[in-house]
Amino acid sequence: MSGLRIAGLALALALPVAPCGAAEAVNLILNWTPTADHSPFYYAKAQGWYEKAGIDLTIEVGKGSGVSSLKVGSGGSPFGIADLATMLVAKSKGADAVALMSIYANTGQTFYWLKSYGVNGPKDFPNHKIGNPPGDASRVMWPAFAKAAGIAPDAVSFVNVGPTAKIAALKSHTVDIISDFYNEHDLKVIEFGSDLGFVNWKDIGLNPYGNSLIVNGAYLEKNPKLVEAFVKITQKAYAACVADVAPCLKALLDQASGLDKENQQRQWERIKFLMTDEFTTTKALGWIDAERMKKDYELVQTYLGMEKPFDVNTAFSVKMLDTDVKMDASKVKK
Repeated sequence: MSGLRIAGLALALALPVAPCGAAEAVNLILNWTPTADHSPFYYAKAQGWYEKAGIDLTIEVGKGSGVSSLKVGSGGSPFGIADLATMLVAKSKGADAVALMSIYANTGQTFYWLKSYGVNGPKDFPNHKIGNPPGDASRVMWPAFAKAAGIAPDAVSFVNVGPTAKIAALKSHTVDIISDFYNEHDLKVIEFGSDLGFVNWKDIGLNPYGNSLIVNGAYLEKNPKLVEAFVKITQKAYAACVADVAPCLKALLDQASGLDKENQQRQWERIKFLMTDEFTTTKALGWIDAERMKKDYELVQTYLGMEKPFDVNTAFSVKMLDTDVKMDASKVKK
């Protein structure tokens, strides 16, 4: 850990110091409310890393990947966090957005149900109610899941349920199924025990990139150095949190109320799993692979259609990433 702290200090000292009052006001819209997967942003901000790079960062609470994709794509926020397949859908509708760094190299999209409700797998989803928010990535991408699972897309009904009310909705049988990120898995296990059933989208052959850092394309073109600094700081913050999450969670909990520390620690263990693949461990933490992006594009095109087809290579860039910073797979619990 001493080496990491020295490296972190070296980074902080190496970042350009902006003249007093000259920091650029920069907004980052999250995909949802702040949780452990966002803690590196709070950590880097608390450490003053963004500030030393001339970035006055504001972190905005989000309302779904669909919302964050559109806000970034319209220029309403320079940076955002969004499910990458959802961003591709938005881009086909004219959103000017570019992915710069994957956070979830594996999809976190998961459906949960109670076996006692007569659901034992996706084949039993028809005629049941799924609870999630309107802007939720799993609702946007539902037609893809339905077709991959061999069920009709209109065979279920959706009920609007806020992100923090999903467990209560399932428990009260307001809905039969809920969607949630895999990093929240342990809360369901604790609440429902052996009655809990679930399927991660990867289990049925759908593994698009999940939450990723995205930027407005025009903003990227006008501010390449600032964007590069933002990406590298964020990447190094994630690496620091993989090495030792305690200070990162402290930074998160200092700024976001209502979070349970133990739950956030459990979440982070799941998040490290989602961050890890052959590319993030060998190329760079946050790496986005071109071949996988082609498959993601084809997935969206096949199941949802592209309103305005585009070259998928314009939807992402790994040029801003520091290839010396890699995901440490030894920190991932099996």
